[in-house]
Amino acid sequence: MSPEINPEAIKVLATAAVIVLGTATPSVAIMMIGSNALKAIGRNPEAASKIQTPMILAIAFAEAIAIYALVVALIIKFV
Repeated sequence: MSPEINPEAIKVLATAAVIVLGTATPSVAIMMIGSNALKAIGRNPEAASKIQTPMILAIAFAEAIAIYALVVALIIKFV
């Protein structure tokens, strides 16, 4: 006897996997961006304004990936 595969269970697991990967990866990226920017500013405080703008832009792009993952998870869950 083989167990039946429940499509609803697969949807829930896929949704959970997308949310976990879609939030963990950008979190690590934001941590690395912030850490490296703080190190660079610590080495050269006069360059803080030149470092801060690209850092904020890179964090925004990394955060956009988390939003895309949320959209994909919602599509998996409700479609």
